[in-house]
Amino acid sequence: MNHCTHPPAFTSPAQLLTGTKHPQITPGGLVGDTPVLWIGEPFTTAGRGFWAKLEGHNPGGIKDRTALYMVRTARERGRLRPGARIIESTSGTLGLGLALAGATYGHPVTVVTDPGMEPLMTGLLTAYGAEVDLVTAPHPEGGWQQARRDRVELLLTADPDAWCPDQYHNPDNVAAYAPMAHELVAQLGRIDTLVVSVGTGGHSAGIGSVLRGFFPQLRVVGVDTTGSTIFGQPAASRLMRGLGSSIYPSNVAYELFDEVHWVAAAEAVWAARRLARHHYATGGWSVGATALVSRWLARTLPAEERVVTVFPDGPQRYVGTVFNDAYARENGLLGQIPADEPDEIDEPTARVVTRWTRCTRVLDPVAGARLEMAEAVQ
Repeated sequence: MNHCTHPPAFTSPAQLLTGTKHPQITPGGLVGDTPVLWIGEPFTTAGRGFWAKLEGHNPGGIKDRTALYMVRTARERGRLRPGARIIESTSGTLGLGLALAGATYGHPVTVVTDPGMEPLMTGLLTAYGAEVDLVTAPHPEGGWQQARRDRVELLLTADPDAWCPDQYHNPDNVAAYAPMAHELVAQLGRIDTLVVSVGTGGHSAGIGSVLRGFFPQLRVVGVDTTGSTIFGQPAASRLMRGLGSSIYPSNVAYELFDEVHWVAAAEAVWAARRLARHHYATGGWSVGATALVSRWLARTLPAEERVVTVFPDGPQRYVGTVFNDAYARENGLLGQIPADEPDEIDEPTARVVTRWTRCTRVLDPVAGARLEMAEAVQ
């Protein structure tokens, strides 16, 4: 079948610019207005599918949005002085965003990470001028995440002029995603179900809260990884990066979620690889996990339901992990086809989950501690 199409005939030069991005003065202007792609069969069952927002079309990924916003607002409020160093803990994607923000606004950047960061990501960050500071041992309770945060505190003490965005607890990390929600409304018109991965809680809260203002009946489905503490499961070692946490970010808007799904690493790998093979648009751990859940929702919800998910990045940084047979084989990630249905639990703490599992009761596992802290501040 011939799929070639003839270019449209334009009657004026102005028409040539319709639908294109305008030339940019700074690299920060390249962020946003990312495309939405229909994901249907063969990834989904015949006649069913979902829409995916492809944030990998940003220079570094979804966190370009929040890095630029947090840096800009900190400068406007006088918290980040001109030329001062930015120091933050990250597993990768925010590091790229901060490097972009540093280049845009003129700030040196130090990224604190751990041995789990992919060599490709370390190389990119270094190429973009960021200093990579590697912690060498996990925290006994908070794991690598807490170890990185402790290292950030030491670096901030040594450099009093430096500033940390604190993506886990900074409300600007949430506010940064309002434009993305507006893009989705403009692109799709109506959204019934939003599927989002949850790590720092920024994009799930930022997009979900704005969309619910447009669509009060919106269903918000959170996607976490097994071994993550965010929704009340006990901490365990985690291969997946970019979603999940071993601490409790205050940016997670628990009240927004109608349900949560935990996905195991092998299940996310299967979905990410299948997407790559059949739809070209794919990514890493978060993309595989959210796609698996979206695929199930598209099949089980009414046919007219419009399901939308967010693919936070593209596949490039995962060439040595998710898409590497040797790595996947070594970590037992190959040949494990996910079940057609998720397992189900009635309470987030009912038992430890090790495979794709769903729970329709979402609670803040440290709500009491947050209330005591708020009262103490008052």
